[in-house]
Amino acid sequence: MNSSIASWFSDFVHTDYLWVVEVFFVVFFTTFLSFICSRFLGKLRKRARGTKNVWDDALFESIYAPSRYIIWLVGFSYAAEIAGSQAQVSIFDAIPAIRRVGTIAIFSWFLVNMIGRAERNLMNPDYARDPLDPTTASAVGKLLRVSVVITAALVALQSMGYSISGVLAFGGIGGIAVGFAAKDLLANFFGGLMIYLDRPFKVGDWIRSPDKEIEGTVEHIGWRQTCIRTFDKRPLYVPNATFTQISVENPSRMTNRRIYETIGLRYDDIAKMSVIVADVDKMLKNHEAIDQTQTIIVNFNTFASSSVDFFVYTYTKTKNWIEFHKIKQDVLLKIVDIVEQHGAEMAFPTSTIHVPNHLEILDKSDAPHTSDETSPNGDH
Repeated sequence: MNSSIASWFSDFVHTDYLWVVEVFFVVFFTTFLSFICSRFLGKLRKRARGTKNVWDDALFESIYAPSRYIIWLVGFSYAAEIAGSQAQVSIFDAIPAIRRVGTIAIFSWFLVNMIGRAERNLMNPDYARDPLDPTTASAVGKLLRVSVVITAALVALQSMGYSISGVLAFGGIGGIAVGFAAKDLLANFFGGLMIYLDRPFKVGDWIRSPDKEIEGTVEHIGWRQTCIRTFDKRPLYVPNATFTQISVENPSRMTNRRIYETIGLRYDDIAKMSVIVADVDKMLKNHEAIDQTQTIIVNFNTFASSSVDFFVYTYTKTKNWIEFHKIKQDVLLKIVDIVEQHGAEMAFPTSTIHVPNHLEILDKSDAPHTSDETSPNGDH
C-alpha cells in the first residue's frame, strides 16, 4: 500500500514530505469510508426495525457501531505505520499486533451483541411465532457468549505470538488448583447447568420445596444462584447447588386445581343425605367451570362426633389462583343452597344432655331449711 501511494505522488510531491501526504490521504479516506458506512448501515438498520424478522434486526443493530470502529482502527493503524516508518521508533513495531488484536476484539464485540439481541428477539412474541422461554434463551445465550469470549482470547494470544498449547496446558494445571479452592463455586455452576438442562422450572414459575422453606416466583436463574421472589415480595437468593439436593415442587405446571371439601349435616337430617348428595353431584356435572374429564366424587363419608359428613372431590378447568377461589366459592354457596332447599342444616359441634324422667328440679322456696344452731362438734 505504501509503495503504490508513493509512486502515485512521486511526480507531484517532494520525497521528504511524501509521508505527510500519505497520512493525510489515509485519514481522509478513513473518514470518508466511515461516513459512507454509517449512512448506509443506518438506513439498513432503520428498515430492519420496520420488519418483524429475528435476524435482520439483530444483525444491523449489532454491526452498526463495530463497523465504524474497525474502519477507524485499520485506517489509523496504517497512518501510524506510515508515520512510524519516518520516525524510526521501536514502539511503532507493535502496530500490526495491536491492529490484529483490536480487530479480533471488535469482531467479538459484534458477535456478543448479536447473540444478545437475537436472544431478546427470540423471546419476544412480536418477532418469534413460537417464542423461546426465558430460561432456555438465557442458557443458550450465556453459553454462546462465553464461547465467543474464550475463543477470541485464545486467537488474540496466538496472534501475539504466544503458544495456545502452552496456555491450555497451564490452564489445565491451574484448573485443578482452582477446582480444589472453589469447589462450592463449581458446585453452584454445575447446579445451574443442571437446571438449564433438566428444566425443573423456568423464569416466572411458582416453585416450592417441602425440604426447605423455599416458595415463590422465579425471577432470575444465574450461573451461581437463583433469585426467587417470595409472596411477601422479598428476594430470596438460593445457591444452585441446593437444587441438586432437595425436592422441588412446581405448582405452575399443574393441569388443574382441586376442590376437596368435607360438608357436615346434622344427625337429624341423615334421612335427606342421599338426595342432597345426588343434587350436589348433578350440580358439579353441570357446572361450566368444572373439568368433566377429571374425577368427580360426591359421597356420604363418615359418622362424625357432631355431624354426618359427605365430601366433594373435583377439579376446576382453570389453574389461575384467583379465578380458582372464585369458582370454589360459587360451588360451596351452591352446596349451601341445595342443603337448604331440602330443609336440612349444616352441623356444628353440639352437646346433648339427657335428664332422667324421675329427676325433679325443686323451687328454692321448697328447699329444706338448714339449722343455724351449732353442732355438738362446734361446726356450723
